[in-house]
Amino acid sequence: MLVVALLLLTIGLAALYSVSFSRNEFNSEYFVKQIIAILIGIGIMFLLALYDYRAFGFFSTRLYLITVLILFGVIYFGVEARGTTGWFGISGFNFQPVELTKLVMIIFLANFLSKKKNELSIWVKIFSSTILIFIPVFLILKQPDFGSAIIIIGIWLGMFLVSGIDKKNLIIFVSIILVAFFSSWLFLRDYQKDRIKNFINPYNDPRGSGYNVIQSIVAVGSGGVWGKGLGHGSQSQLNFLPEKHTDFIFAAIGEELGFWGSALVLGLFGVLLYQMKNIARFARDNVGYLMSVGIMIMFILQIFINIGMNIGIAPIAGVPLPLLSYGGSSIIIMLASLGILQSIYIRKIKTLD
Repeated sequence: MLVVALLLLTIGLAALYSVSFSRNEFNSEYFVKQIIAILIGIGIMFLLALYDYRAFGFFSTRLYLITVLILFGVIYFGVEARGTTGWFGISGFNFQPVELTKLVMIIFLANFLSKKKNELSIWVKIFSSTILIFIPVFLILKQPDFGSAIIIIGIWLGMFLVSGIDKKNLIIFVSIILVAFFSSWLFLRDYQKDRIKNFINPYNDPRGSGYNVIQSIVAVGSGGVWGKGLGHGSQSQLNFLPEKHTDFIFAAIGEELGFWGSALVLGLFGVLLYQMKNIARFARDNVGYLMSVGIMIMFILQIFINIGMNIGIAPIAGVPLPLLSYGGSSIIIMLASLGILQSIYIRKIKTLD
């Protein structure tokens, strides 16, 4: 897992270094900040690997409450970027609380859902967890950050479905979710509806909301089998590709490293997810199992949504690609998540010994 994570980080740095060139001028800001975030993230990953994950259960509720307060604070005191007020500015660096929220919700839900059936009935768990999830999701939508809200809802649904719900209650639960999902269209903002409409046909507005998708598809397709080479992508180097260092880093990789470079990235993600599945399978208790599953779901959703929007099979949602996209908050939290997984695996080894 560590080797695969380091390989993905290396590919991400190489792509970021490449897209930092514009008309033969190198902007080192993104590259340097990403290296600093990676070093911090690796340090946190090793610390969490040595930390007993079961201790999170003693203060998971406090973590949840603190996170809600931070989300509330960022709406009023945060920094706005690209129409979203979702960052705290600290000495030239921006911290995005929603990335921390994803991991905190996994820890909180793992401890909440692992309670014995005689402590909480299934419908108490459904009702309580729905309210507890709705609070941070509502605050995230206020920023607004629709993509991150979808990720957290997906984590909640996935963890709940593997927590031991029976078939009858599962059918009722899924029916409620489907009704809520389709009725959510009424609460979407106009630009969010446009993204979904242009996902179906981006050529409805090729110069407006469909522009990003079209340019991303062109970039991926122009890479061919072997790619144009690092630093030689026309879409990324000439700034046709928007947000090439964050949301559309995969399109930049596809253009410059081609089909085989993209296949390598997908293969590495596949190995990473396989290792996560093994850690979940060998977890010593239900909390460790649910944490592993929650982290795996977080990675799967972000990988699918990000790559999907890069190749035109998912609407643009502003979700970073784990370990590859530029963004200190995302990199640190993803590496911290891997640290927790290592902690779960280490405790299993100690049990076997």
